[in-house]
Amino acid sequence: MNWVLKKFEELNIEELYKILQVRSEVFVLEQECLYQDCDGKDEISYHLFLEHDGEVLCYLRIIPRGISYDEMSIGRVLVSKNRRKKGLAREMMVIAIDFIERKLNEKSIRISGQKYLVDFYKQLGFKEVSDVYLEDGIEHVEMLYSK
Repeated sequence: MNWVLKKFEELNIEELYKILQVRSEVFVLEQECLYQDCDGKDEISYHLFLEHDGEVLCYLRIIPRGISYDEMSIGRVLVSKNRRKKGLAREMMVIAIDFIERKLNEKSIRISGQKYLVDFYKQLGFKEVSDVYLEDGIEHVEMLYSK
């Protein structure tokens, strides 16, 4: 298994295809959520994913500050259905937070997390900073991490 962290322009066509495929599988098909996935933020983001035998097992994108929020942001966090409950999401988030803090010298990260994952994000140091709101028909909470 191989963790990969790349800027958009460093992704090859096959990697991009697999990323978009797994995002569609999880967010559109599994969660039955019709939304515009290609939102113009991918091109300016970093992409972190775990690849094994040609399959993207988990993925997230790191969005620069000033795009989604005033702070850095992490979004599109997913683990493919058959790879959940193995600690991959936690490991991936720790890698992303470490990269943001150490390589990008940023101290704050804001996310829009699904409500059922609030405790998971709290264990990583995020704090709730909004009431529950609907995003694409799914309950979310804005959360902030700061050092």
